[in-house]
Amino acid sequence: MTGAAGRVALVTGASSGIGAATARLLASRGTRVVVNYLRSGPAAEEVVAGIEAAGGRAMAVQADVREVSAVEDMVERVRAAWGGVDVLVHNALIPYAVKPFQDMTWEELGGKLDAEMHAAFAVTKAVLPHMSEQGWGRVIYLGTGLSRRPRQGMIALGTAKAALEQFARYLAEELGPRGITVNVVAPGPVEDTRMARMTDVFDDAYKQRQVAATPLGRLAHPADVAQAIAFYAGEDNSFMTGTTAAVNGGMAMD
Repeated sequence: MTGAAGRVALVTGASSGIGAATARLLASRGTRVVVNYLRSGPAAEEVVAGIEAAGGRAMAVQADVREVSAVEDMVERVRAAWGGVDVLVHNALIPYAVKPFQDMTWEELGGKLDAEMHAAFAVTKAVLPHMSEQGWGRVIYLGTGLSRRPRQGMIALGTAKAALEQFARYLAEELGPRGITVNVVAPGPVEDTRMARMTDVFDDAYKQRQVAATPLGRLAHPADVAQAIAFYAGEDNSFMTGTTAAVNGGMAMD
């Protein structure tokens, strides 16, 4: 399968974890990659340096994806340097509370919903004109298996990502005639991510229970998720849209 060689991909939240793995993989397939970050400038520059050392092309751009003006400025910088964004991988993690509904405030639940959708709305709006003009585009959102299978304390994340999944389906229906596909990659638990390092919530015993419930016998690595994202981003993948790919080693099967 060929990648999106020669295309430009914007990967939000790409300074570490799934975003960084995705940026490296897309770059290795010939895509020019924009490594977006919020606060982790040195880490983002390290990702860029690694890509360039391997012969790829990348640039780091700071922007809070929840801020429309910041997103527009970022996309304008990309346009000036490389032309428009052909592939959007929206991976940026929007903070959220981990607690039961009974202990949660509306600001915590509603705030997560608002920020999640506001970010997806802003980044998608910003890249659509170029994709529509050329009649080709790939939009990939990062979801979660928690959208369909609840887990204690994760109501804010699961509800917000469920909204994002349905948003993606509506966009897929609307944008298909323009040659733009819209899909979701929904990982299960992933090693080496910020969420995995929340030891006050996910201790070793909890992790071992997750591994035991996974037929493939381990949790996902960021590179596993990046492979699914890169598939959706590819030139050859022209007839899948409105779908959700579960990357969970068989922990949950629909």
